[in-house]
Amino acid sequence: MTGPALKTRHNEPIPRAAVPVLSVQEFRDVVIRATDDGARIASLFGYRQEDNSIRMIAVLTHDADGSLSLLATNVDESYPALTPDCPQAHWFEREIAEQWGIEPRKHPWLKPIRFHRSYRPGQDAWGRKETDPLPPSVTSFFQVEGEEIHEVAVGPVHAGIIEPGHFRFQCHGENVHHLEISLGYQHRGIERALVNGPNARTIHYMETAAGDTTVGHALAHAHLVEALNGMPVAPRAHAIRAVALELERLANHTGDLGALAGDVGFLPTASYCGRLRGDFLNMTALLCGNRFGRSLVKPGGIRMSLDARRATELRSRLIRTMDDVTAAAELLFKTPSVMARFEETGVLSRDNCRELGLVGPAARACGLIRDVRMDFPSGMYCFAHVPVCTWHTGDVFARAFVRWLEIQRSAAFIDAQLRTLPDESAPSSGSETARPLQPDSVIVSLVEGWRGEICHVALTDAEGRFVRYKLVDPSFHNWMGLALTLRGQQISDFPLCNKSFNLSYCGHDL
Repeated sequence: MTGPALKTRHNEPIPRAAVPVLSVQEFRDVVIRATDDGARIASLFGYRQEDNSIRMIAVLTHDADGSLSLLATNVDESYPALTPDCPQAHWFEREIAEQWGIEPRKHPWLKPIRFHRSYRPGQDAWGRKETDPLPPSVTSFFQVEGEEIHEVAVGPVHAGIIEPGHFRFQCHGENVHHLEISLGYQHRGIERALVNGPNARTIHYMETAAGDTTVGHALAHAHLVEALNGMPVAPRAHAIRAVALELERLANHTGDLGALAGDVGFLPTASYCGRLRGDFLNMTALLCGNRFGRSLVKPGGIRMSLDARRATELRSRLIRTMDDVTAAAELLFKTPSVMARFEETGVLSRDNCRELGLVGPAARACGLIRDVRMDFPSGMYCFAHVPVCTWHTGDVFARAFVRWLEIQRSAAFIDAQLRTLPDESAPSSGSETARPLQPDSVIVSLVEGWRGEICHVALTDAEGRFVRYKLVDPSFHNWMGLALTLRGQQISDFPLCNKSFNLSYCGHDL
């Protein structure tokens, strides 16, 4: 039950004035009651109004009937935190506190998540002035006290050529009592740069929000803009977009299986999958000229169509590559020494997964049937379905095995699309700024990226420009899930647990 919240669907613009503005207490009660009943917080964010107060908007998803609930409240300096009664709100409330200088009272661990100055001059959730540093109580890490307890700090600079992120372990010997994750090193201010758009740069911001999820974020944005300006999309373009999205999933899932194999020293699969990931990336290059799918998706369709010759070549490559992926995966999962390291390592319970609002393979590995392609379909997924793959053990094995199941389902989906592409039509040549967006509106767009649910929310002003654009990458939901999997584990299991989630630093930091 969501009480006075507004029920709607994703990719359906509604007037901003239609979103009910509740008192803070009503807002809090509705969100907590809804999440207790099985809803999830897809997005929770604030934006500044003309009187300098902040309006908070919650977007709740109801997987059972594919609907959304929207509700809002006005806050100024503080409000009673949702997090003690709704753990899903934990990361969102820290973000709102940092961005807008609003204190969620009695939040259990109120720290910045990106370590930037408040967007409201003179307003700071930690009481600092413009030139003051953050107080030690905010920059210090959680500590476990006791005889022989010690800390282990990892990062932010890592040994490999990877993005920065800091991990602080509280350990007793090899046993991890608590892991705290500190991010923000990749913060680029993308959401702020999107205000007053869309413009020529907007789609490029989307494609680089999380570089390994280029197609996913570009597609969420395209759906949003198309709904706001009534722009039609040809059936063939829908099909090619879906092929690109599933190729993105194949490349990353295959790379992850190889990396997991490497983390336990199983070199046959590790060696295979490194090359096979490249094969899938090259298929994306055959599709659009770029291995990561850049410059393919655009509002209104695609920038490059797929002729019959390249479609045939793409299908042939897919079949050959899947034969090799199958051999590599079966070798991995049939090797007892690998299973001994995967099984019962980094277990996340179904209840904790649900309470934290995890998404994507991490949630499905805990037995939750949660997939935007089924629950909130759009584009080609309204007509061609991909079965949802789940497992029940919530460990490293489950997160790896769900990836393997999804690889098979995605390959079958791509093959079917390539065999039955709708009739050829010219790619759309219009610009995303060619038609004005619906003014004074709010819209939510959801896409199942390879890591999980991508959520874009846009609010337009009286001229149809973005007054607020909120992106939620699936990593934003899932970092706390990784932290919980390390409790009670050996610290040597961290690389394996970390890779089994393979979350995005830049997708979080935006």
